[in-house]
Order: sequence, then C-alpha cells, then structure tokens
Amino acid sequence: MTDTPKELDALRERIDSLDNEILRLISERALCAKQVAEVKTQSDPGAVFYRPEREAQVLRRIMELNQGPLNSEEMARLFREIMSACLALEQPTKVAYLGPEGTFTQQAALKHFGESAVSLPMAAIDEVFREVEAGAVNYGVVPVENSTEGVVSHTLDSFIDSSIRICGEVVLRIHHHLLVADTTLRDKVSRVYSHPQSLAQCRKWLDGHFPRAERVPVSSNAEAARLVKSEWHSAAIAGDMSAKLYGLEKVAEKIEDRPDNSTRFLIIGSQHVPMSGEDKTSIVVAMRNQPGALHDLLEPFHRHQIDLTRLETRPSRSGVWNYVFFIDFKGHVDEPKVGAVLEEVRLRASELKVLGSYPIGVL
Repeated sequence: MTDTPKELDALRERIDSLDNEILRLISERALCAKQVAEVKTQSDPGAVFYRPEREAQVLRRIMELNQGPLNSEEMARLFREIMSACLALEQPTKVAYLGPEGTFTQQAALKHFGESAVSLPMAAIDEVFREVEAGAVNYGVVPVENSTEGVVSHTLDSFIDSSIRICGEVVLRIHHHLLVADTTLRDKVSRVYSHPQSLAQCRKWLDGHFPRAERVPVSSNAEAARLVKSEWHSAAIAGDMSAKLYGLEKVAEKIEDRPDNSTRFLIIGSQHVPMSGEDKTSIVVAMRNQPGALHDLLEPFHRHQIDLTRLETRPSRSGVWNYVFFIDFKGHVDEPKVGAVLEEVRLRASELKVLGSYPIGVL
C-alpha cells in the first residue's frame, strides 16, 4: 500500500513525458504540412490541397497498424482531427451542408472533414449543389439514403442536371433522443416536433410513450429543437448536436425503432478522385424503353464479377413511364475491368453519366 503513491507518481511522470513527445511530433507533422503547401503552390497556383484518396489511405494504414488498447476506429478519429488541423494550415476547407446548424448532416461533415473545417449551413440540398458548382465552397455534404426510410430522392434528382462529382461518402449511426427545455411541463407534452424521417424512424416508440401527442413535421431536427426552446408543452426528436446547441435536456435516449439506424451521406465536389485501393463508383443510366432493358444493363456487371452495392430507380424527366437507374458498385473508373463494363453499358444505354469514383467510407 505504501508503494502506491510512488507508482502513481512514476506513471504520471511517464504520461507527461509521452505528452511532450506527442506534442513535439504533432508540431513536426504540422510544419511538414505547411511545407507541402508551399511546394504545391510553387508548382501549381491552383493546386488541390485536400486529397480524399490520400486521406483514406492514411486512415486505413493507421487502423491496420493499431494494436490497441484504443480500438482502431477511435484511433482513426484522433488522426482525422490531426489531419484536419494540419490541412487547415495548408488551406482551410470550406464545406457546405444541409442545415441549419445542429443537423445530422453537419455532424457527418465534421466526422468526415474534422473540426478544423469551415462548415456552412444551407437551407436546401440544391443550394449545397449550387455553392459547390459556383466555387464558393470546396465541398458539400448531402444525405442520400437511410437504412430505415430509404433514399433521399431530392439528392438523387440533383445529380441528373449537375456537373458535380461524388468525392467521398460517410455513414453516420443515427441516434434520436426526446428533448425538452427547462421550461417544459413534461407531463403536459402534447406536441412532438421533428423531421418527417425522424418521426418515421421513431414511430413505434412514440406510439408506446406519447400516443396522443401531435406529431409535427418540420424542416430539420435542429429546427424542432429551436421551436421547443420557446414552448412549454412540446418536445423534439433530435440528436446530440441539437441538444447541445439549444441547451435541451434528454428525457429519453436512443428512441429510434431500429438499433442499426444509419444514414449515408455523400461528399460532393468538382474534381476527379484517383484510386485509393478500396473504391466505389456511382453512375446514373437511362435505358431505352424496351423489353429486357434492366437485364441488358446489369448483365455486364455480373459477367465481369463487379459487386453492385445499390440500385435505385427514379422517373425520367424526358417522358412519362421512362426511368433512370442510379447504381453504386465496388471499383474505380480507372480500373481496366470497370472501364470495360462502363463501355458496354454505354453502348446499350441511351445515356450514361459517371457521378464519380471515390474511397469507400473509412469511418
């Protein structure tokens, strides 16, 4: 027992020494990042500083090398923040996202780009696309599908007439909480605000706990949290960021009906992303209206053993009862096998548009 204080002092001294070494190495890495920026600027004034494929390779390498006790995902998150801070020294990354502030889309943006990115809220998905197209921001973040409620049609439709490319993806585990203000009379709650998808994702919980409460759909969960702040008889369904932003209290946590509830977000930009080694490609295809059209579209993928990860159908704007197909598959357009498949599809389709090849989400 008498040796315990000495052991603790020795361990604390060891931690202090390690902290000093970590600080020195992070500072050295940051200095190296500044030198990278100088070299890039000298050789190309319009150089791109954020490289999605390079970042994905670094994070995968960290996860492979990690031996614990921190799990690999937690270690990758730490390195993501270091990389984000170092990138900000080269050039701050401006990211538009579907707002307002406090939404899951902002959370996805910060998860992908780190806290050092400059995140700017937009009122609608098409505004995010416009900001990226205009060059006002470097990238945009938009939701594309939820594991419970399916695709976000507005995002898919926005790609049809846009020159924007997909540069990355991020999957966010969605946890919904029932939130109230400090002035809320909890036994008098008669109204629950939330985004329509969130209300749908918590339908069974609401049926069991607030069957008589009016369910009011609003434009975002953050907007729901804002409304609750000024009402004594209402509650909101939202996430951690909204709760923190508006100072609300969690009455019940993780009330989503499905424990695996997740949303996939796309990172949109303007540049072609080189291969990272583990990539995904998204395309949109319009087929001629004839028997066997879907078979003709999918057959080359099957023959070349390319793994399809998503297939969605949307009505075409060119005619009644015509459809376009949104397809995600593993592989990169610069791979010969993928190039051969796309050439076959192009010959069979009335129109083919490659939306982008990008690293499969690491975190």
